[in-house]
Amino acid sequence: MEPIRRQQLIDATMAAIDEVGLGEATIMRIARHAGVSAGIISHYFGGKDGLLEATMRHILTDLSNAVAARRRALTDDSPRAHIGAIIEGNFDRSQVTGPAAKTWLAFWASSMHKPTLQRLQYVNDRRLYANLSYQFRRLLPCDEARNAARGLAAMIDGLWLRGALAPEAFDAEAARYLARRYCDQLLVHHDHTLTATHT
Repeated sequence: MEPIRRQQLIDATMAAIDEVGLGEATIMRIARHAGVSAGIISHYFGGKDGLLEATMRHILTDLSNAVAARRRALTDDSPRAHIGAIIEGNFDRSQVTGPAAKTWLAFWASSMHKPTLQRLQYVNDRRLYANLSYQFRRLLPCDEARNAARGLAAMIDGLWLRGALAPEAFDAEAARYLARRYCDQLLVHHDHTLTATHT
């Protein structure tokens, strides 16, 4: 399938979910949004579930690219800088706009019942945890690093969920700030140890 048409259908899926929710986002509605026949969706994606999976793969790729771009742009190779880039990427515009946020929520709910979506969710969770864990291990003992990674991953997910469900617009800047403050608290003991070592 040509990339332009594929992107058109993914955008239409997100628009339909944003408009009426996943349950009411029928193949016919999505097709109307995209200006194509419903048969094209069934032919290329095998139906609504296949289209939701393709849409989530697209959003997850955007997330991965957002984090990678921020990490590539770093002039500081410190663990804190990399963790900060991971936080920034997780609240990138591609992840917090209305259509993306509502599609994420639909994906999370559906992943509990659909194995293909559950696998995508598992891979995404493991990637975030592994990236955070690697950076924390550069500063903390192994067990502490793992707990710090779990805690910050949960904080990012929680802030994202609260932001997505808020009646007002998603305040990504506030979410980034709170996640960074939480990271600072996780590393406060490490900072004190460093200060003691150098005095």
